[in-house]
Amino acid sequence: MTNHCCEAMSRHVNVRCDQHDGDPFGCPDALVGFSARFQEYGLIVHDGGTSSITIDFCPWCGQRLPESQRDRWFDELERRGIDPWEDEVPAEFQDDRWLAALPRD
Repeated sequence: MTNHCCEAMSRHVNVRCDQHDGDPFGCPDALVGFSARFQEYGLIVHDGGTSSITIDFCPWCGQRLPESQRDRWFDELERRGIDPWEDEVPAEFQDDRWLAALPRD
């Protein structure tokens, strides 16, 4: 489980709605999404899809949020010869486990 920057961020990221089967993109009360895989936070765009607008700072406490790991995720898959558009992506790349397995810089 990810530790978020403040209690308010944790509450908003972890909103669960019984009326929308836990889908934050379908629930108008869900404002912020978090992608553990990419370490990205975003404001959810409620337009019927799964879009969000990436944010760099917490709207509640103002803390800088972690740097996105999206490019690194794609780079690591490519290094392993995995095409995420064509191949099955390993389970550890579905969340933040892949980051923990990488050697520290």
